[in-house]
Amino acid sequence: MRRILITGATGFVGRQILNALDRPEIALDLIVRTGKEHQITERGCLGRVKTSPDIFSESEEWWAEQCQGIDTIIHAAWYAEPGKYLQSPLNMECLQGSLRLAKAAAQAGVRRFVGIGTCFEYDTSKAVLSVDTPLRPSTPYAAAKAALFFGLSNWLHTQSVEFVWCRLFYLYGIGEDKRRLVPYIRHQLENGQPAQLTSGKQIRDFLDVEQAGKKIAEIALSDITGPVNICSGIPVTVRQFAEHIADQYGQRNLLQFGKRIDNITDPPCIVGISNINNYIPDYPQRSASFTQGAILGAGGITP
Repeated sequence: MRRILITGATGFVGRQILNALDRPEIALDLIVRTGKEHQITERGCLGRVKTSPDIFSESEEWWAEQCQGIDTIIHAAWYAEPGKYLQSPLNMECLQGSLRLAKAAAQAGVRRFVGIGTCFEYDTSKAVLSVDTPLRPSTPYAAAKAALFFGLSNWLHTQSVEFVWCRLFYLYGIGEDKRRLVPYIRHQLENGQPAQLTSGKQIRDFLDVEQAGKKIAEIALSDITGPVNICSGIPVTVRQFAEHIADQYGQRNLLQFGKRIDNITDPPCIVGISNINNYIPDYPQRSASFTQGAILGAGGITP
């Protein structure tokens, strides 16, 4: 039986990875923040559930103990409070704590390490982002993620540990923080209130977090190594995406575009190109030419 350790299993992305790996042939050990263990529902695949008041302050020795007997680590934990995480100094603590985890994993003989990155590591001025796009992080969050990627991709293989890095794009779905775009729109429309939005002209790559969790789980169980993009490859304007949600309520009239000022530092277009189409079953087949054509031809397409 394959034994996998997941950090951040109660988080937005981590809980979907946990759901996707709930299989009889897998044993899952979880590391969760103290006080959140009650969020873990009983399931047959569960092994140990270890708590910590702050996993990023734990020592290398503490992590080495948790990694004993582990085949694969999926490191989904990171500080991600909406409105704060991009500029927070806590990103440096997450980076340092993650390096201690990786060193302990190598020491304990872990075979495979799966890290979670972000599309913001890339030079986002390029708009259409593949794993070959140069990295150019512009926030402490993205810089810390890129630093962890560079460090682990150049070191783990010298320790005979496989390494794969999953860069997330614009995720939405169940368990999403209410301060984010989709929960805000849904809350306003459910209460018959107007949703005040920016111009909505930004083009984005949206993906349901449940699909993202399944893809990360399949990647963890595969032999893929290196960076991968967890994206839809479908360019959609924020306006189109908001209207798609509003149509579910028959309340498109409550969307108020232009009531909020566009962020001038916000990239006009971010769309991913997947490099795992040939490896993951049922993954959307979106070529770079398809994505670029959709952007240039229509300014986005409906999901």
